[in-house]
Amino acid sequence: MAVPVARLTRIAVLSLHTSPLASLGSSKAGGMNYYVRRIAEQLGAGGVAVDVFTRRDAPATPEVVLIAPGARLVHVAAGPAEPLENEPMIPFTAQFAAGVEAFRAREALRYDLLHSHYWLSVEAGDELARAWGTPHLAMFHTLGEVKLRARASEREPKQRLEAERRLVHCVDRIVAASEHERQLLRQMFRVPPQCVTVIPLGVDLERFQPRDAAVARAALALPAGERVLLAVGRMEPLKGFDIIVRALAQMTQRERVRLLLVGGDERAAAEFARLRAIAQEEGVAGRVHFLGAIPHERLAVYYNAADVVVAPSFYESFGLVALEAMASGVPVVASRVGGLVSTIADGRTGYLVPWRCPEPFAEKIDLLLSNEALRRALGAAARQSVQQYAWAHVATALRALYELVLEQAETGAATPAAAPGGQ
Repeated sequence: MAVPVARLTRIAVLSLHTSPLASLGSSKAGGMNYYVRRIAEQLGAGGVAVDVFTRRDAPATPEVVLIAPGARLVHVAAGPAEPLENEPMIPFTAQFAAGVEAFRAREALRYDLLHSHYWLSVEAGDELARAWGTPHLAMFHTLGEVKLRARASEREPKQRLEAERRLVHCVDRIVAASEHERQLLRQMFRVPPQCVTVIPLGVDLERFQPRDAAVARAALALPAGERVLLAVGRMEPLKGFDIIVRALAQMTQRERVRLLLVGGDERAAAEFARLRAIAQEEGVAGRVHFLGAIPHERLAVYYNAADVVVAPSFYESFGLVALEAMASGVPVVASRVGGLVSTIADGRTGYLVPWRCPEPFAEKIDLLLSNEALRRALGAAARQSVQQYAWAHVATALRALYELVLEQAETGAATPAAAPGGQ
């Protein structure tokens, strides 16, 4: 007789170190925040109740905030109610787990499964999953060991490196944003490929779509006659913005090119100062404009105003900015790293640069700016290529994986080689 499988009704999502409602581009908010929020919205709309738990970082923050119908954000007291960097949060993972359990008990809730994002959440989630007897899925987004390999001057706490090596073997399934990430998990940590399901991030195809560049530039008060380069992301060395600043200095049309750098807040003051010094040293200080963090709903106009979007990162587990630019019909010149290899078809929807130095970036950008037909063709192909990344498709694949993992837990079945809707 078949064992009846419980219907997926309610899940707990852990995002300990950063809130999905945080402004994108600030020092602690990026693609992960947006991913958690959009998936919560999609699942909630599909009838799955979603509670996203994050650490309270301000005293006046309400305990529960509605994200969307069916999805809410719960602020948990763990450490001081103030913004903290990631490393100082390490001692508070157990306190965070206890706060999540206290909320669950007070509300008399039962979660069908637990999905944790980033290693701090996975650490807390490991304790909760054992106590609740529920399946535990993890998405690490970035791995400390990968960051160290990508850029020699990166620094990661020993606790993180040790925890990730242990936790990748504790969860019921790892969700990876790209096949490259699945391969890294196998190569570095010997995680069997069948324990990792590849489900990419998504893009809002309605918000990000091709629109008239002249209208967008007028809305941003950009001067006529200039070519516009755009780079978007957290203001940190791993994003490689110094590469594009130096590349600008080597471009043949640099006197007619404006580089817009979007991202960063007051906590990124050191990186702002470093990049400004490089721009001054390279003689392009007047061509580089630091815009700080821009509300995500406002980003579309910046993509539409750009001739080329540049992603010179030392590593990207996925690369949401590249996907949004491609959806906007703008070609991307990016580092040949991580998940960018999965989304950008070199020479067809953009260019992938295998060397982390300015010269090849300058060469590819010069090519696109001097050949309008090529630039438009790559942009149109880029838009066409991203149709598969609609958020509804991503949420459907993730829900299918949840139901599969839940079924395995109920029936005691072995982990299959792949999940429906994923890879």
